[in-house]
Amino acid sequence: MKILDTERLNLSIISLDDAAFYLELINDPSWIANISDKGIRTLEAARESILSGPVASQRTNGFSLYVVRRQDDNVAMGLCGLIKRDVLKNVDIGYAFLPGYAGQGYALEAAKAVVQYANAALGLAKLAAITSPSNQRSNHLLQKLGFILEEVLVLPGEERMTNLYGLTFTPRVI
Repeated sequence: MKILDTERLNLSIISLDDAAFYLELINDPSWIANISDKGIRTLEAARESILSGPVASQRTNGFSLYVVRRQDDNVAMGLCGLIKRDVLKNVDIGYAFLPGYAGQGYALEAAKAVVQYANAALGLAKLAAITSPSNQRSNHLLQKLGFILEEVLVLPGEERMTNLYGLTFTPRVI
């Protein structure tokens, strides 16, 4: 089910049909280095992760990570969306793209749409974002979106340092 459209992209709810793409993305070296190694190595495990992660989040929270596809050829390039983590006070934005689609503005375009969606459609007052301090591309993208670095910390259950960003939306006057 489609959630958002941008000039070049469609963002839709992930489905079991996306398992091969999901498996490739989460096993990409940049995902493992900057996000985590989920230890998922089979299509069946990818399907289970889709169901217990994004599909469950969409059902419970009304949002999740969405598959980002190019409008012109419907190719799945990455994920971008919203996550509610127990270790963070606010909902956070997350994104990851296959390396062949890096540096073409897709992540920025998708993330801008998700930020607008979070505020306009979901009415969130603030968004968080977390990145590895060494992930320069991601840190730069968040700054372009208006996120402010609030803290560098080790999240509960983690061992490595994490940048915690925040973006507070201007209250709407009715």
